[in-house]
Amino acid sequence: MRYADYPLPVVEDIARLRRRIDQSGLPDKRSDSNLLVGTWNIRALGDYSPGWDENPGTPKRNLRSLASIAEIVRRFDVIAIQEVKRDTSGIRALLSDFLGPNWGMIVSDVTAGSAGNAERLAFIYDQRRVQPSGLAGEIVLPPFEGRDRAPLAADQFARTPYIVGFVSGDERFVLLTVHIKYGDVPEERLPELRALARYAAAEIRDRARIAEAEEANLIVLGDFNIDKRGNNPLFQTFVSTGLIVPSELLGLKTTYGTEPKYYDHIAWFMGDFDLDYTGRAGVIDFSGAVYQEITLRQMSYRVSDHFPLWVEFITDRSTRAMAPTLGLDPATPDPLESVPD
Repeated sequence: MRYADYPLPVVEDIARLRRRIDQSGLPDKRSDSNLLVGTWNIRALGDYSPGWDENPGTPKRNLRSLASIAEIVRRFDVIAIQEVKRDTSGIRALLSDFLGPNWGMIVSDVTAGSAGNAERLAFIYDQRRVQPSGLAGEIVLPPFEGRDRAPLAADQFARTPYIVGFVSGDERFVLLTVHIKYGDVPEERLPELRALARYAAAEIRDRARIAEAEEANLIVLGDFNIDKRGNNPLFQTFVSTGLIVPSELLGLKTTYGTEPKYYDHIAWFMGDFDLDYTGRAGVIDFSGAVYQEITLRQMSYRVSDHFPLWVEFITDRSTRAMAPTLGLDPATPDPLESVPD
């Protein structure tokens, strides 16, 4: 879909949306220099109406909606998507009609059972900057020992987490995305959060300490349905085994509404992480920028009720690699400045 084909309301949406993206601090992609990783719960991303005008029936998501979604997604190198539905026509149209042939997608199977809500998890990535490493899998919790030491099957996730490895230049990293079960009360989210934290630590982090491990540089990201941060029991369970959420994200709400909610997160194990985080991260709050003629709740069925989160990493390590030759610590800010003209 060419920008020249966009109707006036869509162009106006895009103009305001670009301002919000800039206000979020999200940097531009820089060749062989940085890596932009995101996560976004796109509400019930399934089928769509193949026209620009409002569909009087369902689905409400149409080409205008996909144009706004694509405008955000194309700013990332790789982005994890939650709430992709059994019907993948919407996400496939996003790639084929808006993002184009340079973009790829990896999508999980549908999680069976009513608790799975017919959802998939997906990754969309810019093939000019990121490639799959070959690692991909769904997370299955191992059995545990009962009283008589007999193995007992563990309760599995309502929506199976999905792990995929990627390569960007010389950097390898792994993304594990999840959509934690919401439940009737917040306490019902604790078992999945606890299981995720323990599994990520014991089964992935520890395994990644082996040289040339496929699981090196694990990033856990997605919708964890954590209402609050700080001393909130849900958040504390999530970080209980050492996962660190960048401080730049801690005060940012991830959904629209007057009461701040912090459902979405990006985190990693700091001591077992070799990617060079720039200290830049944020959220793209698009509420009020698109579909100004309807309510935010109505807008959420067309775009989403969640905001995308992002973090930036450095992929160009040439300066740090040359620092020891100058007798300097590689961690020295801009060590090449010490070289006289």
